[in-house]
Amino acid sequence: MATKKTPPGKRKKKKRKIRLSLKSSKMKKTDSYTDQVGWSTDVGRTLGEKSAPKAPDTIKHQCKMCGTIMKVPKPKKARYTITCPHCEHQEFFE
Repeated sequence: MATKKTPPGKRKKKKRKIRLSLKSSKMKKTDSYTDQVGWSTDVGRTLGEKSAPKAPDTIKHQCKMCGTIMKVPKPKKARYTITCPHCEHQEFFE
């Protein structure tokens, strides 16, 4: 087979040689390199457990006398009294 020759006036491009060597082969055994790249645990937002939905702080109560619906703070004790602001009727709960 005949090889192709470049036309006169143009030069043939020189092929570059690439050296394939690892950097670690150039490291000396006396070098004390420790890998300090990685995931950091104390940076950023940490995800915890989801909090349970909060119970409402108020309850709805309807007066038995006038029928007005009121929002009353949730009772902390077993026995409590609710007074209607419209008709001033008092209801006792145990």
